[in-house]
Amino acid sequence: MTRDTAKLRQIVEAALFAAQESLSIAQLQRLFDEETAPGREDLETVLGELQAEYADRGVHLVDTSGGYQFQTHPDTTPWIHRLHQSRPPRFSRAVLETLAIIAYRQPTTRSEIEDIRGVSLSSGVLKTLTEREWIQVVGRKEVPGRPSLYGTTRQFLGYFGLSSLDELPPLKDVQEADIAALAAHLDPDGGAEDEASTDDPGTPEVDDHG
Repeated sequence: MTRDTAKLRQIVEAALFAAQESLSIAQLQRLFDEETAPGREDLETVLGELQAEYADRGVHLVDTSGGYQFQTHPDTTPWIHRLHQSRPPRFSRAVLETLAIIAYRQPTTRSEIEDIRGVSLSSGVLKTLTEREWIQVVGRKEVPGRPSLYGTTRQFLGYFGLSSLDELPPLKDVQEADIAALAAHLDPDGGAEDEASTDDPGTPEVDDHG
């Protein structure tokens, strides 16, 4: 490794550690003056080396749809959670099921989500997912009333360690009988809170203490 390559790797590694979100190759290039900016191929080589170096360590370098980001290794999650004074947020079954349906059926409307779940959807569910920046309105369906179409975001992919939607676990079909399995694929905390058979708009969708 040449001195210049070693320095480039040092800068990229430091930037990825300091960043609060994933960094694309274009963003990494903007760290340098225009005349000294490394080429895409050089950065891809450095990023590949870092991914290999960190593959079996406590943190690893993840290639998300928005760029590259250091994340704690999934195997360390139970111990990392103990760093926090309170338990990580546990999302209601309605939130997880809705997120799963959007992930697999996107773009989809609120009424289509309700048809699959078999219950009405409270506004708090979509608000929770929107505030987490896991879903967004991606358009309008060309039917009477032109309802909003929902899809997942880059933040959704980054949070769940996915490079693209193609990495979602495959399912034969997204039917009502599969909803529990869908939610289980996306449940970051290993178990959704139980809820009543219908969504209660007055019940918080995130429980930080339960």
